[in-house]
Amino acid sequence: MSAHEPPAGLSAFFTDGRLTSVPRRPARRTALLQYLAHTLFEPERSYTEREVNEALLTVHSDTSMLRRYLVEAPLLNRTRDGSSYRLAAPGAAIDTAIDTAIDTAVDPTAPGAPAAPADAQPSAA
Repeated sequence: MSAHEPPAGLSAFFTDGRLTSVPRRPARRTALLQYLAHTLFEPERSYTEREVNEALLTVHSDTSMLRRYLVEAPLLNRTRDGSSYRLAAPGAAIDTAIDTAIDTAVDPTAPGAPAAPADAQPSAA
């Protein structure tokens, strides 16, 4: 991954910097995807599918699943022919969206908060 560690609300989905599960709850999944988009891709830069896959491989082996989620979110824009990808929103907007999504998805300091999210969907990693 990058030098960025996942925020506390998402850290339960990672082990040693690798994504180990994908949240089922929409708010948590959105927060995860926004975090990945922000940390793996630069604004104003176009990426080939190979470059997108290489970036996603740094966190998870199922690049097609993550790529599809990022496009459907829509956090990555893809050309019609699939030859080029670009971050859909400027970095500052994603920072704000990450903070908002994490705040609404989980409060890790709340009494009785689980150590691992109950809605985690095991991945094929």
